[in-house]
Amino acid sequence: MKLLFVYNANSGKLNTLFDVGHKLFSPSSYKCSLCALTHDVFSENAIWKRFRDEGQFDMVFYHKDEFEIIFPKVKLVYPTILKLENNQLTTVLNPEVLNDIPNVETLIGRLKSSI
Repeated sequence: MKLLFVYNANSGKLNTLFDVGHKLFSPSSYKCSLCALTHDVFSENAIWKRFRDEGQFDMVFYHKDEFEIIFPKVKLVYPTILKLENNQLTTVLNPEVLNDIPNVETLIGRLKSSI
């Protein structure tokens, strides 16, 4: 079983630069609640990094353009957290749920209770 984290952002240095600027100047309108939870403006959130490093789950992270290349037939609204098990994708946390999660600690708790 793997958890797939799909951010509502595209890959690449230029896109990263735009995302950092957006987070700095207009954080309330930033389109990726998952990124806002797991990353600070310039780096990965320390609490999130510790959780990832603990290795409780096998996790794979995608920008939406990367996910769409690997899973071209899967249509999603981003951001989303999925579970891949026995070649089946199921939604763990959808965008509506992610948008209502106030902090990274709550996200970690929801992941632990959803799996």
